[in-house]
This record gives sequence, structure tokens and C-alpha cells, in this order.
Amino acid sequence: MKIEEGMNLYLQHLRFEKGLTDISIEDYSEDFKIFLNYFSDIKTTDDLSEDLLSEFAFEQSVEGLKTTSINRRIIAIRNLFKFLETEGIKKGLIGDPIVLPKKEKYLPVVLTQDEIISLLNAPDLEKPAGIEEKAILEVLYSSGLRVSELVGLTFNQVNEQENLITVIGKGKKERTIPIRDEALKYLKMYLTEVRSKGPIYDKHYIFLTKKGKRISRQYLYNVIRRNAKKCGLEKKVHPHTLRHCFATHLLENGAELRAVQEMLGHVNVGTTQIYTHLTSKKIVDEYDNYRKNK
Repeated sequence: MKIEEGMNLYLQHLRFEKGLTDISIEDYSEDFKIFLNYFSDIKTTDDLSEDLLSEFAFEQSVEGLKTTSINRRIIAIRNLFKFLETEGIKKGLIGDPIVLPKKEKYLPVVLTQDEIISLLNAPDLEKPAGIEEKAILEVLYSSGLRVSELVGLTFNQVNEQENLITVIGKGKKERTIPIRDEALKYLKMYLTEVRSKGPIYDKHYIFLTKKGKRISRQYLYNVIRRNAKKCGLEKKVHPHTLRHCFATHLLENGAELRAVQEMLGHVNVGTTQIYTHLTSKKIVDEYDNYRKNK
């Protein structure tokens, strides 16, 4: 079902079965439009996932929206998800309750460098699916791409000779990101050993399903969840987590804030500064552990 159709069904439910006023319906409709502006790759209800709520909350938080506004929108989207699940339109949208922000900006979950290595090494390279999953994880962590950018990645965006990826991000702003040799190595392995041997329908896109169609946002979430579980990670990990890791680990290793801002595609450097708080927190935590163990 097209995402607009699903949303309109819910709005009709609110109007005729819940008896909400026209003003309330307009508020809900506006919240849904804002949500879709963040996730332009969502075309149908099949593209929805419960993890979108956390990602949506974080993106709005770092852009400086008030906590009350974020929470109201998250509740509106979550109620939409409940409706779609109850009606049998899309299953698996409601899992653990989302932790709503309690302050104006909050810190995202980030894996340690040891944890990210475990995640990257989780796929089974003896299987075609494992090779694709390895390539996906390596490219995500190496480039800090958004979910929509990875799902929609095409061949003309990857420059193998210069180890660069060019993407069009929010606001149709183009940016170029270096890609590590390790990521490029597994991307080439996937293309030659897996992709070239299966059916191909969406030929312009790099990452395809077994049926030769472009992978979806849900497909990507499943890859992350499966491998996080496989390597025993207790933290709740989703595709956006690798973007957070990309930025945080760069700053931990001495990268300049402006350079990280450019690679992430943030218009405002203040958005990128959330990751400096993460690196500072790590230093404090390490110091506290040192004092405890002394």
C-alpha cells in the first residue's frame, strides 16, 4: 500500500471513528508530512520499521526542536504504526516502547571500536548473503551514509579509482565522501561473486535482493539486526547507529569537526557537535573506570 494511502486511512479513522476535530486532523497530517520529509525513500507501508521512530527523534533533537514537539510527533507516528499493524496492513511496527527525549538534545547510541569490529566481522563470507551483508556494513561504517542514501546507491556514485562516493543528501546537496580500501574490497567482492550471478531487474542500483530488486529500508534493518544479534551486541543497533559510529570514531581519532560535518552532509555545524559530546563522555567514562579500578 502506498504510504499516503495508509496515512489517509488512519486520518479517516481519527475523524469518523475517534471523532477528532478538523484542527486535530490537520495537526496529525502535518506531523506525517514532516516525518516523510525526513525519509524520502519511504514509498509504501512495507518500507516502514519501528526503528524509524528512534531515528526520527534523534534527527529532530539535533536540529534543536523542543522536546514537547518531538514527543508529540513521535506519539502521532507511533499511533499510526499501531493502526497499520492492527489493521493487518504492516506487521512488526510495534516492539519495545521508545524512550522519548527528556531534554533538548540527547546522545545517540554509539558502538565502541571493538564492538564495531565485531559487527563488521559477523557476516559469514562462505555464503553469498554474508558477502552482501559484509559489503553493506563496511560501506555504511566507512561512509556514514543515511539509510536512504545506501538503499538508493547507484554505480555512477562510486568512484573506485579515487575511493570516493558521491551522494545527494537532504536539500539536494551533493557531497563527496572517501571510502576505505577495506569497504571497497568487499563491495567489489559482492559485485563479482554475488550480484553478477543472480537476477538483475533494478540494474542501476548496487545492492539488490535475491530477486534482483533494489533493497528496501526494512531489508537493511534486518541485516543490521541479524548481525548485531549474531555477535552478541546488547545495545540496540540500527542502520543509523553506523552513521553515529562513523562520525564519533572520526572525531576520536583527530578528525576536524568541519570535515566531519561535510562528510555527514549537515548544513549546520551545530548538528555535528552532538558527536563531540559523545567523545567527551567517553573520556569521562574512561577516567571514572580508571578511578574505580585504581
